[in-house]
Amino acid sequence: MTNTSWLPKVLRWMFTLFAICSALAAIGLCILWLVDPKLPAGAHFGPAVVNIMGQPGTVALWNSNFMLTALHGNVTVGVQQAGGLIELAKHYGLPLAILNVLFFTLLFDLLRRLFRNVGRGESFTRQSVRLVQIIGLSLLVFSVASAFAEAWFAHALYNYLADHAVVTISGTSLHLPATHHMSISGGHRFPFGSSYFFSGLLVLALSEVFRQGLVLKTESDLTV
Repeated sequence: MTNTSWLPKVLRWMFTLFAICSALAAIGLCILWLVDPKLPAGAHFGPAVVNIMGQPGTVALWNSNFMLTALHGNVTVGVQQAGGLIELAKHYGLPLAILNVLFFTLLFDLLRRLFRNVGRGESFTRQSVRLVQIIGLSLLVFSVASAFAEAWFAHALYNYLADHAVVTISGTSLHLPATHHMSISGGHRFPFGSSYFFSGLLVLALSEVFRQGLVLKTESDLTV
């Protein structure tokens, strides 16, 4: 019986569009990494009004120094040599962003191929079951890899701020304590707090349902 539902076709084209956009974003991030942008000497920005914890605040950049003011001026964060933040973002943040974008490119392409099969009425086939299994495993692998990458970036960012940032609370200046021993687990997100981890388990469970359906379909075809 021919599947006449319009939903698989819509989902297939939607995931195709998402995969293309993700691939273009990955290319753009790789180009940015290769261009290696620098903060110009004497760069100036702001002060600009921003929303911080539901309250108005300001951010400003001048002479390579960054200043953030929040909570009606009661809290300020100053960062000397703010150009180092750009270098840190390039060396640690960009690989993390590229990892995320590449993962979503792969995920959207797998979903596109899966719903192409569904639109053809080929839900219970070896290829479809394999696609569902790959999606589940990809989610599990990404949950672990992203946890490591996020902890790596957070560690580097904290160490930089500990060396270059001064936090002022109600006129009292505080320096962040230096640390050289930060848990690589990223706290509760490694990986059991990640929605990707549990989504991967769920998809793998569904792949077993698909596999059992394929077995029953094969046995039914042999019986007929």
